[in-house]
Amino acid sequence: MSNRFRDELADEEQEAQTAQKPEKAELPKNFFTTLLTEGVVSKDTATEMLPFVIFLAFLAMIYIGNRHLTERNIRDINKLNKEVKELNWDFKILKANLMQKSTQTEVARHADSLGLKEPIEPPKKITISE
Repeated sequence: MSNRFRDELADEEQEAQTAQKPEKAELPKNFFTTLLTEGVVSKDTATEMLPFVIFLAFLAMIYIGNRHLTERNIRDINKLNKEVKELNWDFKILKANLMQKSTQTEVARHADSLGLKEPIEPPKKITISE
């Protein structure tokens, strides 16, 4: 009698478990689900390829990061080239101003404002006899 009671309990538990499990909904029939379930790529092959897919994603992230780094370096190089050109023009302007201010007429004009006069007679040569 005890075995019969256990069998009835086991049957009732199995019925309860089957009643609790919802049936899987069928996947809609479209290109992607057909390809993944019946086509070239199945669930088993997809899980086998997962490390390779992760590796490819990692390479793609490295590629994107490298691209951003390269573009930033190019922007920095362009900015420095502009700065060099600007400094080159400043140098040329300062050099031209210095050349203009060092001419004899400009030096004489500034010397007159200080009260110095340009000598009219040529310098005398001093000779030493031994």
